[in-house]
Amino acid sequence: MIRCRRLLPLFLAGAGLVSCLGIAAEAQGRQRISLDRPWQFRQLPDDGMSAFAADAPPAVQGDWLPATVPGDVHLDLLHDGKIPDPFYRDNESKLQWIEKAGWEYRTSVEATASVLARGHVELVFEGLDTECSIYLNGKRIAQPDNMFREWRVDVKPLLHSGANDLQIVFPAPMKAAEAVAAKDPWHDRTHTDPKGYIRKAVYEFGWDWGPRFATSGVYRPAYLEVWDNARISDLFVEQQSVSSAAAELDVHVDVLASREQKATLNLTYGIPSADQHQDRTITLGPGHNVISFPIDITHPQLWYPSGYGEQPIYQFHVSVKEEGKEVDSKNVKTGLRTVTLRRDLDKWGRSFEFVINGIPVFAKGADIIPFDSFPNRVTDQKYRHILQSAKDANMNMVRLWGGGYYETQDFYDICDELGLMVFHDLMFGNNWQPGTYDFKQNIQKEAEFQMTRLRNHPSIVFWDGNNETEELRDWNGNGQLPPAVHERIWQDYLTEFSGVLASTAARVTPQTPYWPSTPSADYEELSDTYQSGDNHDWSVWHQNADFEEFEKRPWRFVSEYGFQSFPEMKTIESFTNPEDRKDIFTPVMIAHQKNWGGNKIIQTYMSRYFGEPKDFASFLYASQVLQAEGIKTGTESFRRKRPETMGALFWQLNDCWPVASWSSIDYYGRWKALQYYARRFYAPVLVSPHFDSGTLSLYIVSDKVAVQQGQLRLRIMDFTGKVIKETNESVRIDPLASKIYQQMTMTDLLSLGQLDFSQLVGVAELSIGGKEVSSNLVFFVPSKQVKLPSASISTDIQPAGNGFDVTLKSSVLARAVYLSFGEADATYSDNYINLLPNEPATIHVSGDKLSLDELKRAASVTSLVDAFTTTTHAN
Repeated sequence: MIRCRRLLPLFLAGAGLVSCLGIAAEAQGRQRISLDRPWQFRQLPDDGMSAFAADAPPAVQGDWLPATVPGDVHLDLLHDGKIPDPFYRDNESKLQWIEKAGWEYRTSVEATASVLARGHVELVFEGLDTECSIYLNGKRIAQPDNMFREWRVDVKPLLHSGANDLQIVFPAPMKAAEAVAAKDPWHDRTHTDPKGYIRKAVYEFGWDWGPRFATSGVYRPAYLEVWDNARISDLFVEQQSVSSAAAELDVHVDVLASREQKATLNLTYGIPSADQHQDRTITLGPGHNVISFPIDITHPQLWYPSGYGEQPIYQFHVSVKEEGKEVDSKNVKTGLRTVTLRRDLDKWGRSFEFVINGIPVFAKGADIIPFDSFPNRVTDQKYRHILQSAKDANMNMVRLWGGGYYETQDFYDICDELGLMVFHDLMFGNNWQPGTYDFKQNIQKEAEFQMTRLRNHPSIVFWDGNNETEELRDWNGNGQLPPAVHERIWQDYLTEFSGVLASTAARVTPQTPYWPSTPSADYEELSDTYQSGDNHDWSVWHQNADFEEFEKRPWRFVSEYGFQSFPEMKTIESFTNPEDRKDIFTPVMIAHQKNWGGNKIIQTYMSRYFGEPKDFASFLYASQVLQAEGIKTGTESFRRKRPETMGALFWQLNDCWPVASWSSIDYYGRWKALQYYARRFYAPVLVSPHFDSGTLSLYIVSDKVAVQQGQLRLRIMDFTGKVIKETNESVRIDPLASKIYQQMTMTDLLSLGQLDFSQLVGVAELSIGGKEVSSNLVFFVPSKQVKLPSASISTDIQPAGNGFDVTLKSSVLARAVYLSFGEADATYSDNYINLLPNEPATIHVSGDKLSLDELKRAASVTSLVDAFTTTTHAN
């Protein structure tokens, strides 16, 4: 955005509203004049439908309040002190009136002589949520109907000199949706949820991890864009052929011109320290002009996913000049890489694996939901913290879930920088989609806009049509709808997700694979012996299966699986009073559990695997360990199955509010036990012991592209540290593979003498170059039968580097040892660790305003046994 050079005070007639617009002094180049302030809003006396449909804005009287753009009505009401914190206690239920009301926003647009003298003056909204009518000087100029599209209106003929009144009317979202649905003659027969008829983020209507806040507002930037004869509409770096030897690129520049004219295009490109350039003189014709620059780069620096190489970013800058004077310019960044979704027949069915720069990559990661219930509260700092946390946990892929919204450029830039591949759903979540012609046109324009906007990002390696809509064919089609209606819905589905959206992806972003749905087998028939596509495995949690059920699954790629836990006490305290923390079934705790019966499900699994925690705080802690152990069981089993299975993305990485959920990082960015476990079970080289049917097998799974030489050590010991059996051997670790390197039977163990297997543990450790890269425990009886002793854990805290080293030691085995410091928010190098008998472990702790004395006073250490007994432990 061009920076403001001066500010103009503006006044809205009759309202005393002041606005400041920045206008660059240069008259010839394209300029953006921000409409970010000041705005006002008010509640309409009804649901707003009559005002929304009118040719003129409403004439009602009402109190105008200050508003923020970009923003939304919930945040505006909160900032103006009209509503309480939506996240606190059960306030959510008290704020449902907001979505049932209509809302009006207004500001003033100052049209100076210099603005009116320009050839084009366009009013641009990058995001409106959602159905609304836009009025300029009392005349309706647009009726946007899609949250995920840019809305651009030529307003030069409508502006007059001085202040111009701009108003936007948002009707109640569900009323607007019902009005659109009523126009579809098939609606009464298909029973398609009305909210699916408007292109609005479905999570706003509530989900099983998020609250219901169906909001309204100008949620992305708004501005005037002024230009004369030409502007650059798009810059696309198409990667025709890329290898370590050479890259063949076509840089396509789309120039929109208002008349025939001669122009000079200048393109510079490269890694910043090695810029290259090309110039071209052309004649532009009225309308869109696509000019392509073929570029060959010898020995390019390739972009790799995290763990496989670096992430160099090439810069591309193009400018358009008329008579030597620049009228527009544009910058884009990209990384050079190839991506293939390999779908080959093999002994298990048909493969589903991502091949990046010729390397078959096992996708390790998690699914991402919106970072906040209110998008405009998400900062670059929050994006960076969550995404850096993913990388720090050895993840190389995140899946952007299809019930939220397309993210900001900041999100994708950070993924590019960190080497996090993005498995990108289009924004269709779970509901049947309407089949009307207008809807199909709308989603085609949406996909074209978003794919064009995002196609230069190397992190986006996959476009997926929707989340779980394909599965609805079985959920509510057979037996619930007449066959003719069911067939009509299915044909509309195929037209949209394997027709309209698939062809748009092929045309707009030809180098990125497209997939109709997640999960999907691309319409192949599956069987016990033939598997294809990706899978969402909810046998655990929703179907009450044991964690060990994950190990029986023959999936090719698992893009969802999960288990819930509660966040830590500090997060619980942010939305509760003391009386709300009596147990997990108080009304407020239930209000912050959006999966029906979820707290009871956690309790049921807790009893199955561990027992009943002794108090509320212990339940919070133990739920995190339970979640982490369950997802560890699934993830390691999927990694052991490589190459049959080539991806594991657990549900979910983050939260949009403080809640009991499947996340590994809570709303405030605090790592749960699962995130620490993930760093271990996603290790680039993993040792994974597995005990089944009386046989202990030691697997090593390697994501490395070259052979590694390592040392594999196994100790069978009791919980006091007495070693019953030990092996130590050199191993040659195969690259990009999973393999059993050692086995031991129950007979071998029984030959060692009279053993109590409930008090034995196997400790597997893998070292490379003398450094331990992975360690893991294995037990020989079900979790609930393990007889852990009470552990007295000592702590020693010493200053070190940018923080403190905390050394923990126990004379007996202590599982899932959790270090905390009261109200202090600290960063831990590790946590929820297993302490082996008499083998100290050190955790580095850092954070603002932490002092040694405060840490010593506040230090608390909890192990798994502490949550279920009344014994105490010493620090």
